[in-house]
Amino acid sequence: MNKYLDISPEVAEALREGRSVVALESTIISHGMPYPKNVETAMLVEKTVREHGAVPATIAVIGGRLKAGLSPEEIEYLGKSGRSVAKASRRDLAALVARGADGATTVTTTMLIAHLAGIKVFATGGIGGVHRGAETTMDISADLEELGNTPVMVVCAGAKSILDLGLTLEYLETKGVPVIGYGTDELPAFYTRRSGFGVDYRVDSPSELAAMFAASQGLGMKGGMLVTNPIPEQYAMDKAVIDAAIEKALAEASEKGIKGKETTPFLLAKVVELTGGDSLESNIKLVLNNAALAAETASELCKL
Repeated sequence: MNKYLDISPEVAEALREGRSVVALESTIISHGMPYPKNVETAMLVEKTVREHGAVPATIAVIGGRLKAGLSPEEIEYLGKSGRSVAKASRRDLAALVARGADGATTVTTTMLIAHLAGIKVFATGGIGGVHRGAETTMDISADLEELGNTPVMVVCAGAKSILDLGLTLEYLETKGVPVIGYGTDELPAFYTRRSGFGVDYRVDSPSELAAMFAASQGLGMKGGMLVTNPIPEQYAMDKAVIDAAIEKALAEASEKGIKGKETTPFLLAKVVELTGGDSLESNIKLVLNNAALAAETASELCKL
């Protein structure tokens, strides 16, 4: 085991016994929502994973230690600390470990730490991707590189709709990452069920997802697999409303010169404000939906 990694006793026992485990990110706790909603949501996501037959492993960096599985007290600590905790991508891990610092893990670092711990399935809200205007800014999320290099299945509600979805799909294709639609032929766009872009494959059951991932591992494929799970119909937002809010948020980010890792948290918070909180509630519902599917898929994977 990596000398910088701490696996919680519950997660370690489940992995030893060949039981299903689902990794969960921590950026949603520190940077995604206000306190105490962030802690309530994190605990609810863990509860959902358990209800669907798997052990949750929320991942973070605390005191310079890579953590696979957090205690309720550690989740509360991250929630209260909020944005004072570093948003930790791959480039930040060595510095955080060396300095004994804290970090909330993005999709990238959650995948990386999950893989170190031996966890194969990860549930999140939406992945990062190619930002609008990337042809001049070169703002492309490290999530896409990690998906091309780390063999973890990521269950999400598609790429965040603040992104350039077409370019994001092109980038994933170049990296050899299969984009799978769960019960859909069309890429979901986080707050909405449809984007106008197709997926590589449609799958209609957790057992088929598990079989695909097992085949990928058996073939020695080095990269991950992206499962896009549409937000439930009753919680989806009107596309015109969300698109208008995103355009306003993008314009304000440009005016304020917001760039790099601060872009996504700013845009998501602004969209929450512009939609009167509706987007926050949709965000919570889609994360719970992804956690349930990830747990069911992880359980099927353990049977193979």
